[in-house]
Amino acid sequence: METSSDRPGGARRPWWGRIAVGLAVVVVLLVLVERFSLVPGFGGLFGAQTRDRSGPALLKSLQDMHRYEAAVGNFQVVVDLEKDAAFLPDAIRGTRTLYVGAGTVGGYVDMGGLGERSVTVNGDRTEATVRLPRPVLGTAALDPERSYAVSKQRGLLDRIGDLFSDNPAGEQAVQKLAAQHIGEAARDSGLAERAEKNTTAMLEGLLHSLGFRTVHVTYQ
Repeated sequence: METSSDRPGGARRPWWGRIAVGLAVVVVLLVLVERFSLVPGFGGLFGAQTRDRSGPALLKSLQDMHRYEAAVGNFQVVVDLEKDAAFLPDAIRGTRTLYVGAGTVGGYVDMGGLGERSVTVNGDRTEATVRLPRPVLGTAALDPERSYAVSKQRGLLDRIGDLFSDNPAGEQAVQKLAAQHIGEAARDSGLAERAEKNTTAMLEGLLHSLGFRTVHVTYQ
């Protein structure tokens, strides 16, 4: 029978080596049991828990709104953002992210600057003329519930860099690009014209209910 003294050179495995091997075996067994639920009730022992340790939201400022939100457009865009490094293959240095961005853009009329000359009424109060600024489009707002990354490809150096980054594989660049594309699509969608039409209809209905028979709404 061969013993540790019969090994070549009479070398024995160090005690810390035997402990390390034993711990590795135990960890592997625990992972297998938890992964495949080999022991009933044991799988939840290492179950992940989510705790919200966020502090209270702080009010930074208040702003009065003097605008009429007349129309809202819902948009979706697929962003394919690729970054390459010169003289290096993509497998070594480079990223490519496929991202689906969904968001909204609002069309509104700013009424904060309206003055006495913005509304004129005839003598018998049967005709009114309202002069408004042209509708404008707001900033595109991404919806985090409907926006997601489809795939992320990173080179070896980028993966290593993510280990030391506070924001590994951050999506800020693709989110900014998605908002930009959504804003461009909103300008070409006729959303501003829709906001103008809805604002006109709202004012006409309001002034008619106040007794005005003729209402003129113009945009400057």
